[in-house]
Amino acid sequence: MKFWIKNYMRACPGTRISYEGNGSGAGQTDFLQGKTAFAGSDSALSADQITQSKSVCSNGGRAVHLPAVGGPIALAYNLPGVRKLVLDASTLAEVFDSRITKWNDPAIAKLNPDAKLPSTAIRASHRSDSSGTTDNFTSYLSAAAPSAWPHGHSKEWKANGGDSAKKSSGLVDHVKKTVGAIGYVELSYAIARGIPTVSIDTGAGTPVDASVFTASKAISTAKIAGSGDDLVLKLDYTTKTPGAYPIDMVTYEIACDKGNKPATWPATKAFLTYIAGVQGQQDLSFEGYATLPAAIVNQVRSKITSLS
Repeated sequence: MKFWIKNYMRACPGTRISYEGNGSGAGQTDFLQGKTAFAGSDSALSADQITQSKSVCSNGGRAVHLPAVGGPIALAYNLPGVRKLVLDASTLAEVFDSRITKWNDPAIAKLNPDAKLPSTAIRASHRSDSSGTTDNFTSYLSAAAPSAWPHGHSKEWKANGGDSAKKSSGLVDHVKKTVGAIGYVELSYAIARGIPTVSIDTGAGTPVDASVFTASKAISTAKIAGSGDDLVLKLDYTTKTPGAYPIDMVTYEIACDKGNKPATWPATKAFLTYIAGVQGQQDLSFEGYATLPAAIVNQVRSKITSLS
């Protein structure tokens, strides 16, 4: 969003865009309370929240989701001497549920026969705030390892134990300074701080690294699952396609389909048009994010033109 806002305001200096990256949960709440013109979120609104949005959107409108960008959720870890680490869904579920507590646990050793794993205690680390990243990561655990992860998915962390930190920046900083720590963050945060990330054994034969390109391969199969013309996407967290990284998320911009705030709507629609356009979508890989499939982006562009 900083990338988009900087470029947009440079091209349109008469427009001021103020954006607070305070987590998906807080962003959704602010929008549903009428405090903001639109919301960015890494998870979709619930059915109850869609109903609630009707009190904010006038003229019989409701909130709709506009997929804007995708990307991998990386498992950043701090384990000196171990630069290559492979885990699978069931092992990750047990790690984050505090049932695997040492790095040389047999389940981890089996996936990493050539690594010199220490007996260091695992410091599984999660977000303390309401987070779309948490929702997507737990959606992966719930889908790919249902027998090992009994907590379902949620923007709030439900499992017991572990360390916690606020926002992605706080979580990645905690991992960086804590030996034995592992945490889930957008890949760009791990890259920016030079922290290694886990390769995922999906059952495809070769473990898959987190990258823009491996995430794009997985996201390319996403299906539209929203009702009517709402563009909520369904990701395949259980993919076994070679080279497809399974722990991904889509960031949505959430606006009213009708009845957006009159004072800010022209600027809001222009900004949404920009980020979904060719210029807004180009070069996102350099920011650690993935463009969405062309068919979906085209539908987003069409939807934006119909908003009022």
